[in-house]
Amino acid sequence: MPLMHVLVLGAGLLGVSTAHFLRQLGHEVTVVDRQSAAAAETSFANGGQISVSHAEPWANPGAPWKVLKWLGREDAPLLFRLRADPALWRWGLQFLRECTPGRTRHNIEQIVRLGTYSRSTLQALRAALGLQYDQRTQGILHFYTSLSEFNAAEAPAAQMRALGCERHVISADEAVRIEPALTHARPQLTGATYTSEDESGDAQRFTRALASACAAAGVRFLFNHQVTALRTVGGALDHVEVTDATGRYQRLRADATVLALGSWSPLLAQPLGLRLPIYPAKGYSVTLPVADATAAYQTSLTDDEYKLVFSRFTTPAGPDGQPGEDRLRIAGTAELNGHARDLNPVRCAAIVRRVEQLFPGAGDLSRASYWTGLRPATPSNVPLIGASAVPGLFLNTGHGTLGWTHACGSGKSLARLISGLAPEVDFDFLGRAAGPRVYPAPAAPARTSAVHRQG
Repeated sequence: MPLMHVLVLGAGLLGVSTAHFLRQLGHEVTVVDRQSAAAAETSFANGGQISVSHAEPWANPGAPWKVLKWLGREDAPLLFRLRADPALWRWGLQFLRECTPGRTRHNIEQIVRLGTYSRSTLQALRAALGLQYDQRTQGILHFYTSLSEFNAAEAPAAQMRALGCERHVISADEAVRIEPALTHARPQLTGATYTSEDESGDAQRFTRALASACAAAGVRFLFNHQVTALRTVGGALDHVEVTDATGRYQRLRADATVLALGSWSPLLAQPLGLRLPIYPAKGYSVTLPVADATAAYQTSLTDDEYKLVFSRFTTPAGPDGQPGEDRLRIAGTAELNGHARDLNPVRCAAIVRRVEQLFPGAGDLSRASYWTGLRPATPSNVPLIGASAVPGLFLNTGHGTLGWTHACGSGKSLARLISGLAPEVDFDFLGRAAGPRVYPAPAAPARTSAVHRQG
């Protein structure tokens, strides 16, 4: 296996995980990010779940009716904002094509296979490096307050079990036995599913701990560097243009480059003639200090009807007297509205209202912290991992709501593909026999232009 210099664009979960496994295989690795630290954008305050059981894609046979029902509702779990955006309409048409029963079954299969592999990869990595990130290994409980939603969950859960994800259908009473904090909501519950092997943890803490381990192993991080363009020569990637913190333009060259910039990946790929089927799905999260430990949940939860996930992060006090923390993280919903990250107070209030309905008094609402992140969603919910049609450019993007779940498996698999090694999981990797889901853009590929240095 020839050793190479690999550029990784993006220091979120996917970029840092890729960098770690590339370095583990002996490659020289440079990570580039516009922020001043790792996990400063979409990986900053997500829902915290490593949820193989969350494998049913948004695009499923029941989705078109739900989207129509939710149109115009500011607090809708999935909000399609009708706007003059060709990328959104193109993505929406592809989404509808993925809503057939056959496509849904195929996509669940892909998501479960990658998720199961990624979860075991994370567990091995955690043990090897001794990573601590407020992790909990108590499983994930999906609960339902709608009988139709509960009934609709049985077939996907059966398919997941056949694929090795032990997502079991249980009664409402069994759900309360697993998570006593649901006692207050028991009259609303119609049933649940439980996956004991799923986990939760703070994605930002994990990413920054792994980035520190990467740096100690020799990975170079270029923070405060804005990626402005990918440039080709003769159809192959030649260099990456960046602007550093002083405004100076630089060319970065490597033997291979990984595009792991989430929702910004399509904007950089399009001038090369690649149309990545990714659209930003703005997700919200609320973080609440625990106010009443007896009312707060311990198990990570998913409210499928409202498209919300619930995790609890408990950081013990440090040996140097640093105080501990006990926080509730509630995240979810999706707003398709371009790259804007502004907070919509109606959607924030809807999340808090649901928390109080289910777990009254559990969190300190007076100290609520709100956040939004742009999740790079493909119409199928299946990410884009592997070689692009541009030689020298590899993709690790499009993970949507499952970036935390799929990060370690995606990073390890791509590192092996770049190294000429076979991946360890059966998945539709780009550039392999299954064929890519990357479409040619209508514009001709951009020609390489001169790069001017400033200063």
